[in-house]
Amino acid sequence: MSDETWDALKATPIVEIRRRAAIINTIADVSPVTVQGAQRFAWNDSGGQSAVWYFVPDGRAMLLTFDHESELNLYAEGTYAEQESLYGGVPADLVQLVRDRPENYESLNLTDSGTGGTIHYAGGVFWFDGEQWRAAEGFLDHCDQEGLDPMTESGFDYCLDDYLLGQEFTAEAFIAYRDADDWYDTAAEKDEALASVAEIFARHG
Repeated sequence: MSDETWDALKATPIVEIRRRAAIINTIADVSPVTVQGAQRFAWNDSGGQSAVWYFVPDGRAMLLTFDHESELNLYAEGTYAEQESLYGGVPADLVQLVRDRPENYESLNLTDSGTGGTIHYAGGVFWFDGEQWRAAEGFLDHCDQEGLDPMTESGFDYCLDDYLLGQEFTAEAFIAYRDADDWYDTAAEKDEALASVAEIFARHG
């Protein structure tokens, strides 16, 4: 688990992670939601990949990533029990945030045929215990049993690209990052995007 993005996540204060999550949530035009007191922020690429964050008032957090083309797409191929197992080792109250919840673009449900209970799908499951980030034991165990690379198959790097972890995170830096990825056809379009994004950054301090 020594991936560069993983190391950057662990090195970034949780307050800054929450700020970045809130900003990207707004840029991605996702409605923020409060779930049992936890603030939910998310990102999606409109193509099936997503990152979902839950920030709990006591300082803990949970991060779910999903790549619909990976072997960890249990929504397409797996069962409720398999998906639930990926949350193994995560405190029950954090897992409760994704149990029996309405579906949304980033998080569809898998249903337990025996009880009718549901749980949100996720490829990668990570959580912050108040001091450090951890990968869920169940997620790692599943990858070990199936011979999967946890970071690759969870889409971890791609799903967290927009957060620029380990890098400067300003409106100018974000637009430069997108410009390098050919988001803008003209200078005027880039300037317009910068003005819009700068306003979002300003709102979030």
